[in-house]
Amino acid sequence: MESYLRLIAFITCSLCQLSAQEYAPSVPKATKSEIVYGKHDRNILDFWKAESETPTPVAFVIHGGGWKGGSKERVDRFVDPKALLDVGISVVAINYRYVTDEENPPVKAPLHDAARALQFIRSKAEVWNLDKKRIGAAGGSAGACSSLWLAFHDDMADPKSGDLVARESTRLACAAVIGAQTTLDPRQMVEWTPNSRYGGHAFGFRSFSDFLNEREKILPWVAEYSPYALVNKKDPPVYLFYKTPPAIGKVQKDPTHTSNFGLKLQEHCQSKGVVCELVYPDAPKVKHASPTDFLISNLKKTD
Repeated sequence: MESYLRLIAFITCSLCQLSAQEYAPSVPKATKSEIVYGKHDRNILDFWKAESETPTPVAFVIHGGGWKGGSKERVDRFVDPKALLDVGISVVAINYRYVTDEENPPVKAPLHDAARALQFIRSKAEVWNLDKKRIGAAGGSAGACSSLWLAFHDDMADPKSGDLVARESTRLACAAVIGAQTTLDPRQMVEWTPNSRYGGHAFGFRSFSDFLNEREKILPWVAEYSPYALVNKKDPPVYLFYKTPPAIGKVQKDPTHTSNFGLKLQEHCQSKGVVCELVYPDAPKVKHASPTDFLISNLKKTD
């Protein structure tokens, strides 16, 4: 219980302190910093190389911040980089474009940037000694939603592309996330949590009421960008961590990060035959104490 409470405190900080632009003292110095993976100024990543004679798995970390803020320097809020490196798992932390009117819908910017960064990492597999088949995503809040979107989305590789990076797969071996929004369907949100207020900005709405009222018009976007809508039986195992228990249909103190999201995704995953471990205080059948533990268990199990 003590370790769980420490992690809760850690996560609380992660959801409210996303503006700093430097790594915490506990984070080892990156092997490579400010690596450009795309055309935008925010298309940069940092890389920590695990020491190994054989290709290493990779923890691919996507920061939170509502797709409107945050930075890769918050990597330690979502995983323990040193613990991963110590067991031979390399680490990547990315920045990405925030939601922008330049894309339609706006959420396409951060999500497609995450996919591009993942493809870029795979393109560096030989040079950086990485195992393309063992990449797991991690993140918090919006970064958690992005991670689940990658986990459940069909492969976006384009084998015929003239861009060698675009030929790489976007599939994951697993995902371990904190405080994830698991759906971008406003009707599901209010059915699960009546005081829901998050998500409209992903599709260009200024208010949640507009988001809900215009739902029918954006159903194709929901089908493409909502993690819940994408789940199928071929998807990898996922891990969902929340700081409070679920209460479906009841008002939540923090409706944006409620475990109602997690419980409903777990039910959906189970119906599709996809492994989904849900963790909250006193949750049943918990096998892994943290996202880091889950990543180690899944990414190192073939060693």
